[in-house]
Amino acid sequence: MIKAKLFLGVICAVAIGLAGCSGEQSDWEKARASNNADSYESFVKKYPNGSFAPQAQARLKELYEERDWQKAREADTPDSYQAFLKQYPEGKWAEEARIRVENFNLAQTPAGAAAPPGATSAGSPPAAGTKPATAAQKGAAAAPAAATTAGDYGVQLGAYTSGAKTAERHWEKLIKKNPSALAGLTYKVRTTKTTKGHLYRLQVSDLTRASAESICKQVKANGDSCVVLRPAHTKHKAKSTARKK
Repeated sequence: MIKAKLFLGVICAVAIGLAGCSGEQSDWEKARASNNADSYESFVKKYPNGSFAPQAQARLKELYEERDWQKAREADTPDSYQAFLKQYPEGKWAEEARIRVENFNLAQTPAGAAAPPGATSAGSPPAAGTKPATAAQKGAAAAPAAATTAGDYGVQLGAYTSGAKTAERHWEKLIKKNPSALAGLTYKVRTTKTTKGHLYRLQVSDLTRASAESICKQVKANGDSCVVLRPAHTKHKAKSTARKK
């Protein structure tokens, strides 16, 4: 009789456990299907120590970052990007946020200044350090005539602390997204030394003001960063780290 009761108790415990697991599994699938912060928050609150809790928390972190990045982009101010970087210094959009802060700093530098605040000269003009478009890039849609007209203006498409290779990879991505604006142009990676290390700026120079503004308009329309460089900025001394192919 005692054995029978013990057996029945074990069976009941197993049944309850299975029911609990089934409930958590079902709620997890619902949260994944909804795929929003509210659904994952509810799941974590209900199953804080559940088997799917770590996955839910990781997804919540991603969603919070995406939400805050969208807010920073909508505000589109140096303060909004700085606040984002303070909260997500190693996040998915951290590098892009740094690029945009750098572009704001560059755009706000007085026309007579040689370089953005904190930067110092690091070499000679990089005329010999240009990098031509690849064969595949030359085969892309032809750029407007104005884009190839020589002038004193330029555009900056990014600024990186992780090296020239990062800038080069960003160029490859940009030219695929903006063939009509960038095909046939030659970019330069200018290196300057700042108080926090080296900064690698992805730029295109020798443009007219109209073509520089047109390029930035198209690049920004596709969700990337771009700032027009006035003549004083295109002539400042900096070391080019781009290599010829």
